[in-house]
Amino acid sequence: MSTEFEIRGLKATIEGKEILKGIDLKIQGGEIHAIMGPNGTGKSTLASALMGHPKYEVTDGEVTLNGEDVLEMEVDERARAGLFLAMQYPSEITGVTNADFLRSAINARRGEGNEISLIKFIRLMEGKMKELEMDPEFMHRYLNEGFSGGEKKRNEILQMMMLEPKLVILDEIDSGLDIDALKIVAAGVNAMRSEERGFLVITHYQRLLNYIKPDFVHVMMQGRIVKSGGPELAERLEAEGYDWVKEELGIVDETVQQA
Repeated sequence: MSTEFEIRGLKATIEGKEILKGIDLKIQGGEIHAIMGPNGTGKSTLASALMGHPKYEVTDGEVTLNGEDVLEMEVDERARAGLFLAMQYPSEITGVTNADFLRSAINARRGEGNEISLIKFIRLMEGKMKELEMDPEFMHRYLNEGFSGGEKKRNEILQMMMLEPKLVILDEIDSGLDIDALKIVAAGVNAMRSEERGFLVITHYQRLLNYIKPDFVHVMMQGRIVKSGGPELAERLEAEGYDWVKEELGIVDETVQQA
């Protein structure tokens, strides 16, 4: 079944300050959408608000995944419905191994009485780790504890590959990655492209989009999507920066907001 994810008029505040000022975006299964924009324009706020981070208060708008109201769901319900966020700075969880965490997450998605067998789970995890060129010992290490930046990012992609979500949000997954790690992470994402899955890629740099080819590129400024286009838009932003967009739209330089 093809996935359909839609954001309509989304507004969100943090500590009373409005950061998202009316976001509209529609993502169909099989599509990769990239959001680019200067620092402080609300890109990470969008990711956090979609996943239900308690610090961000949604004040207006609708978000639906295959017709279901996402904003009515608790964070765990959003994850079970098929939303997935790969974070810029994943948390470290002491005492919970990678394998235990992922098996619990998969079983939560599958529901009671439909749990994955241990042997099937181990085979699946070993296979996906091999694709990502991860050391098998990471299976038994505590979640993200002592991992380098690149190892954490690969681990996020491993979780995505194991959980097979319907909508994947990648929040600056490329930050701090060397070119080899970036290629492996991108290959993991590209292998997951299908009609059943849409992607929202938040990034500062066009570099990532050389490896994960977007269908649509959106520019975000002052809490809104102000311009949309194809991959050529990302290339122009990389070459010329954002000033030409501001001039084109008559945007006065904004004071940097905390996003």
